[in-house]
Amino acid sequence: DAGSSVEEMEFNWDEYLEDTGATAAPHGSFKHVDTSLQNGFAPGMKLEVAVKSDQNTYWVATIITTCGQLLLLRYDGYGEDRKADFWCDILTADLHPIGWCEQNKKILKVPEGIKDKIPDQEEFLQRVLKGACSAPANLLEGLHRGKNPLDLIAPGSRLELQNIRDSLEAWIVNVVENVGGRLKLRYEGLEDSDKFDQWLFYLDPFLHQVGWAAQHGYSLQPPLAIRSLRSEADWQEILKKVKEEEEESSVPTDLFKDKPVIGVHSFSEGMKLEAVDPMAPFVISPATVLKVYNDKYFMIEIDDLRPDRPTSQCYVCHVNSAGIFPVQWSLKNGLHLSPPPGYPGQDFDWADYLKQCGAEAAPQSCFPSLTSDHGFKENMKLEAVNPVDPEEVCIATVTKLKDSYLWLQLEGSKKPVPDCIVSVESMNIFPVGWCETNGYQLRPPRKAIVNKQKKIAVVQPEKQILSSRTVHDGLKNQELNSSDSVVINGKYCCPKIYFNHRCFSGPYLNKGRIAELPQSVGPGNCVLVLKEVLTLLINAAYKPSRVLRELQLDEEAAWHGHGETLKAKYKGKSYRATVEVVRTADRVADFCRKTCIKLECCPNLFGPQMVLDKCSENCSVLTKTKYTHYYGKRKNKRIGRPPGGHSNLEVAMKKPNKRRKRRKHFFVHKKKRSSTSVDNTPAGSPQGSGAEEEDDQDESELSHSLAQDRDKRKRKLRTFSFSDDENKPPSPKDIKMEVAEKLQLDSNPLEWSVADVVRFLKSTDCAPLARIFLDQEIDGQALLLLTLPTVQECMDLKLGPAIKLCHHIERVKLAFYQQFAN
Repeated sequence: DAGSSVEEMEFNWDEYLEDTGATAAPHGSFKHVDTSLQNGFAPGMKLEVAVKSDQNTYWVATIITTCGQLLLLRYDGYGEDRKADFWCDILTADLHPIGWCEQNKKILKVPEGIKDKIPDQEEFLQRVLKGACSAPANLLEGLHRGKNPLDLIAPGSRLELQNIRDSLEAWIVNVVENVGGRLKLRYEGLEDSDKFDQWLFYLDPFLHQVGWAAQHGYSLQPPLAIRSLRSEADWQEILKKVKEEEEESSVPTDLFKDKPVIGVHSFSEGMKLEAVDPMAPFVISPATVLKVYNDKYFMIEIDDLRPDRPTSQCYVCHVNSAGIFPVQWSLKNGLHLSPPPGYPGQDFDWADYLKQCGAEAAPQSCFPSLTSDHGFKENMKLEAVNPVDPEEVCIATVTKLKDSYLWLQLEGSKKPVPDCIVSVESMNIFPVGWCETNGYQLRPPRKAIVNKQKKIAVVQPEKQILSSRTVHDGLKNQELNSSDSVVINGKYCCPKIYFNHRCFSGPYLNKGRIAELPQSVGPGNCVLVLKEVLTLLINAAYKPSRVLRELQLDEEAAWHGHGETLKAKYKGKSYRATVEVVRTADRVADFCRKTCIKLECCPNLFGPQMVLDKCSENCSVLTKTKYTHYYGKRKNKRIGRPPGGHSNLEVAMKKPNKRRKRRKHFFVHKKKRSSTSVDNTPAGSPQGSGAEEEDDQDESELSHSLAQDRDKRKRKLRTFSFSDDENKPPSPKDIKMEVAEKLQLDSNPLEWSVADVVRFLKSTDCAPLARIFLDQEIDGQALLLLTLPTVQECMDLKLGPAIKLCHHIERVKLAFYQQFAN
């Protein structure tokens, strides 16, 4: 319905956490997610690298750290000296596993900088390579080079899945979708039907690579639920086909090296215990060990005493399976144990029940010890799979904690579900922002959050433009109701602030929108009145984010006033910054004047003085250019702002629509926007009004510069630059993209449509990103204006995919200059 679609479009974790006053569960508590983010390379691994000063020789280097597909390396021999550390891109650098030089008759030679430290090369290599771990050869060479290991589980890959409902037999499954390691699996032989599809995390102990069943003595049989859908001959034919295609659909073995190892259990048939059914994890029930297969696997049945009971609830377990507890565990923890259906009376008693069944309780020693050292606390928020509909990932709140188990309340599921009981080690729970990072739709809360009581009784201006009476009355009411009411004309009482819309509005503010503002705001408390004035001005800007950036607090600011957080929305993104607001009436006039000058508009545009006919600044006679020159306010677009000067401006991605959008959020250090690049939205982006597009000076300047830079660019291919001050990977000197094979274009990319751009991307290894270009309506002209910072900021890609994408964009640019620029 329309209501829910608005909520889905608007949902933003940062705002939601702020509105609910909740905190996010710590990311370190989701070990399976941490594992999935590792790129296969680890600090301490060694490899053989071409020496920069002599490209024909190589030397051993150690990985210091990794960042996406970039490695920070140090040649062996430098010890703890960091001065010669250098960054390499796995895709373009000359990197090889240990032993490669010997096999390929290449020369290992000590680099010039450490020659003096290594008198005997042979002895040194023997010493440093003894017991050393080489970087994986398959990630340095061939098809898998530079890829995140997780991406190797591509749609079409095959795995084996144990059937946990009725036996230990396994059957082949096809990967339909891979969302950050969470796999949608379809049984082999059911290509057209999604009725039996399952979602599992790739580290699930029951999921294996093809060949596992044969190695461990289990048969390959389709599960009972689907066996009748085909004849036995058909199933055998399918198995034969899978074996023939095993090479092309297999998944690398080392992907499963981090899977939990299944230990030995000590359960016996007939033992009683307490259990949570994984298919309906809402209650704890008495259960029985129905069958022991071997020392690793056993089957549990949830007890049901009804003579005409429906199908039994059985499932296969191992010693570390979640949701199995010793008898009396729920009683000791003050939890409700749900009596078996058909049990006489309401008060369940284990002693009577064991006597009645003639069974023994499974001893405590059968169960693994439970930990409470996990980082989760009550009321924390996370993302969790809906057990009733595993397609859905919902917002979850921790409502209760016992040992290593969480009770989660799910919000926004299509059908309401009771609180779910989940292990802290479950692979069906994820940190806040996981869905957005992986381009998956998170179910938003069903109801809009009611904002906490604000200090000021004024409707937010971003929802509607206010009449002056509304604002005035709101401030007046606030003043009367305030517990610390102020005396009119007192020290902290702000006079009326007038918007003089006939005055010159400058390059940032939209004159038409200024004219729609109320005539005045106030009187009232200084902080509240000025905060309201600034909020109205921000929303009257061509680019609210740019105005917020101009107003934000500089480190050297000398107001010593009151820091207030203001928000702006622009082109589907939310921005926040801390802005200094004066607290006393005697400084209001000066504050308004200085703020006007910051925004390069007439100093009388807003302030305590109403301009009746003619402005004292005579601003009406000045054009934009002359006016800017007259007030000398351009400041070179603040390029000289010191590092950290922008650090209080936070940018959060909003979902512009229900389509998927990739976002890096928590798992890679988020690249903070520098003050010179907050608004680098790709040219050609359809969002925003015509007025905004006309005034997007940065973008129009960028398009003009294309023609001017043509000769320069012919001479020198543009290198990528990084603008992350705090977590600086390579400097631009260190990273230069080498253009691979020369690209020949059939048509001028300046004339490409959005469809042409998408077609080109689908022919490269960045095909999965084509959807973003389609959503953002990026045509040929916009494509040629994209740079690495723009791609990272506006598309919110991880560094690896962004570099790979820009590599292809640079190839198009080079081909354009060579083939069509003249």
